[in-house]
Order: sequence, then C-alpha cells, then structure tokens
Amino acid sequence: QVQLVESGGGLVQTGGSLRLSCAASGSILSIKTMAWYRQAPGQQREYVAQIGSGGSPDFADSVKGRFTISRDNAKNTVYLQMNSLKPEDTAVYYCAVIPWLSTSPKFWGQGTQVTVSS
Repeated sequence: QVQLVESGGGLVQTGGSLRLSCAASGSILSIKTMAWYRQAPGQQREYVAQIGSGGSPDFADSVKGRFTISRDNAKNTVYLQMNSLKPEDTAVYYCAVIPWLSTSPKFWGQGTQVTVSS
C-alpha cells in the first residue's frame, strides 16, 4: 500500500501560479509512476501530468507549456508547478501512483482544491 498526501492548493487569480506537492509513504519501492489528475465540479476526473521513475514527464494537452512536473525520489515527493493559471484549471487535484506491473493508478491521495478566479 502507498499513502499519498497532497498540499499546496488554494485560491489564485487568473495568470497566477501555484505549486502542489504530494508526499508518498508506505510501499515506496512499488512506485513506478507518479501522476496528477483533476476533477472539476460535475465533470469526470481527467489526467493532468505524470512522471516516471526515470524522470520522463508527460502532460495533457490542456496544460502543456504552463505546468511542469518534477519528482524528488529522496523525499518520495512529486511536485506540480502550475503557471499561467486559468479559471478552467479550477478543480480538485489528486495525486496518484501507478505501481510496477500496472498501467493505471492504484493509489490516490485525498485531493487538494485549486480555485482560479477570473
């Protein structure tokens, strides 16, 4: 089992920045990929970004060029730097872990609210 705790959400104006953090604990060696998803009110949860154990990042088209993802393996923490935020980025952001031998997230954090005001 892997436990995930997100932090860093909040209220920001359009064009502003926030950095989310997600600290993992538990079965750390089982972690292959760490990812971020988000869910806006009334919408399905959607993929935002992920980073593999080797550090290769991937982003959804909607956030490319604005968001960056990084991973500190020594701290078992993944970060999501969000710049040039837009009102449509407003959502609950969830950290997720894809274990080795898996192709989809198996562990989730509790979520952190990001609100972008216009």
